[in-house]
Amino acid sequence: MSDAPLLAGRPDGWPKAVLFDLDGTLIDSAPDIAAATNELMAQHDLPAHSLADVRAMIGNGVAKLVERAFAARGRPLEGGALDDAVAEMMPIYGRHLTRLTTVLPGARESLAALSGAGLKLAVVSNKPMPFTRAVVDHYGFSPFLSVVQGAQPGIAEKPAPDMLFAALARMDVAAEHAFMVGDSAADARSAEAAGMAVVLVRGGHSLAAMDALGADHVLDSLEDLPALLGTLFARA
Repeated sequence: MSDAPLLAGRPDGWPKAVLFDLDGTLIDSAPDIAAATNELMAQHDLPAHSLADVRAMIGNGVAKLVERAFAARGRPLEGGALDDAVAEMMPIYGRHLTRLTTVLPGARESLAALSGAGLKLAVVSNKPMPFTRAVVDHYGFSPFLSVVQGAQPGIAEKPAPDMLFAALARMDVAAEHAFMVGDSAADARSAEAAGMAVVLVRGGHSLAAMDALGADHVLDSLEDLPALLGTLFARA
């Protein structure tokens, strides 16, 4: 990881696209996710989880969240039982997308600045596709985005690179001409597997130490992204 601007040593015109994670990167959705998780717990007569505990469960999609939530209450699920609980969770989750969620500092500003500089932008999230679209629309991100890629059948979720490749294909941009901005090990691993540079932002849902994830850069806030990109904005 270097302290130099991300553009240092890159060819002129790099990057052409930036892929953003959603939960923990652009928005703090943990309070809504906790509310949805605890509604599911209540339906199974299980005690609620604290917000801090749910934050630690977020990552790798809805199924993994449900699996972790039940396991933490001594009722591990697998196979059909897990599938049933995930199916039960989906409409609950859909009712808890924007009630308690907040936009993180620098999110809108970074999207606006990058879009204004002529870059193609995408959101790539393990949140189910309809929910991802609803969130980016609700918080006013959509005008800045070329692509919204949420979880959908047939595309492996992060940390696999498949969702990143799907977004890049829709933007007609090669992986070496883009970078990923996220907050977790899943984001870092998916970008690495895709052959992309990655910038991680502290304060999200990662359980791992940010500096140990092999990112090209680690930021304290998205507010620091313009400075990291250096002369890019001067070219806009």
